[in-house]
Amino acid sequence: MTPDLQSPAPSRPRGHDFQQRPLSPAEARVLGTLMEKARTVPDSYPLTLNALVTGCNQKSSREPVMNLADAAVLEALDNLRSLHMVLEGSGSRVTRYEHNFTRAVGVPDQSAALLGMLMLRGPQTAGELRLNTERWHKFLDIASVDAFLEELQDRSDDKGGPLVVKLPRAPGAREQRWAHLLCGPVDTAALAAAPSTQGSAATEDELIHLTRRVATLEQTVATLQDQLQHLHEQLGLSQPGQS
Repeated sequence: MTPDLQSPAPSRPRGHDFQQRPLSPAEARVLGTLMEKARTVPDSYPLTLNALVTGCNQKSSREPVMNLADAAVLEALDNLRSLHMVLEGSGSRVTRYEHNFTRAVGVPDQSAALLGMLMLRGPQTAGELRLNTERWHKFLDIASVDAFLEELQDRSDDKGGPLVVKLPRAPGAREQRWAHLLCGPVDTAALAAAPSTQGSAATEDELIHLTRRVATLEQTVATLQDQLQHLHEQLGLSQPGQS
């Protein structure tokens, strides 16, 4: 298998080797959300706390669905800052947050996209990952996705060890799924037996077209949310949903 021809072969950027403690589910959700919004709604990025909480608690494109309170997200942000995975912006009336995942973990952008998607949506096949990361990075084919996943699985102990694992084939499934290890070891047998929530009868081209339409809508919504927040700040009003 050959790496993505649209990008250089997998290489290690400058940064810290990832030998940190396992992330909590809340920390993984916060980190994955920041990584997603950096690519899908760049005009609204870095994110405010309100936007980040909303992204973490989305009902779509999340597995599992969470309901994190502001305090839980702030605690996760503090912990991620101590791991150098999140940076807090300055020079704005509202504090904004951005991820530093690629440098902190020491992986290329392509691998970061795959890990971020696994954190947000749970175990997926290489084909599902290629489709779901289409707004983050356009992989040439499934083989190129497999190449980056295998590099992450074969990561040596001196670089922090594997970051993904290939699950046993589930009964009736044609392809094996992958899971991330950022939250520590996983029960591969249990995950392999769990039904996939990613299946669809639509063709890959149809799903990619739909994904692009959703990205456009998300960017429009994020822009409107920022404009509404700015208006509330100018008028001295509390944010919607706050007393």
